[in-house]
Amino acid sequence: MLQRRLSKKKKRSRNYEKTRIKVEKQHNHIAFKRKDYQFKLAHKLCDMADTIFVEDIDFRTMARMFLGKHTVDAGFGQFRSILSYVGKQRGVYVGEVEHKGTSQVCPNCRIEVRKELSDRWHSCPECKYEADRDVASAQEICNRGYEQLSTQGLWGKEIGCQVGLSGAFCLDKWRRAAMSNSDVGSPRCTS
Repeated sequence: MLQRRLSKKKKRSRNYEKTRIKVEKQHNHIAFKRKDYQFKLAHKLCDMADTIFVEDIDFRTMARMFLGKHTVDAGFGQFRSILSYVGKQRGVYVGEVEHKGTSQVCPNCRIEVRKELSDRWHSCPECKYEADRDVASAQEICNRGYEQLSTQGLWGKEIGCQVGLSGAFCLDKWRRAAMSNSDVGSPRCTS
């Protein structure tokens, strides 16, 4: 709205400058809100885990695709750097792993199970392991991260062994961290 008003003003006039300053303040407000949320989320993740693995996705290539504007607006690259900064400050290991094929590999037996993007359930014909596609992908990211740690010789030196942010255990832990203490353990209404 403000940007439309700005585009209709005569350049270098007083009204143009006033509106430009308002637009600048609005952009700064949004950027500070996003950064504040990302720092809070990074601290929450570091509270819940000793080890965090993220994919090494190049977000510049994602920005050229269909949801490019939304990708840039969410600030994924900025969040990854904030997460590694907060992890370093809090003594939590944050590592990047290869992103290619994480949703196409079975985390249990490590064979390739081809899926289309519309397939939301992972079902391995070899070991009969079944899970949500996103959970299976997160487990594979953890597997790759642990392999990377063991080959680098960091395993056991910097961090303790804890499953990363994948699987049902961690989802329950995430939900408990989001709920208030009075809600934990109380039965939920299902209707």
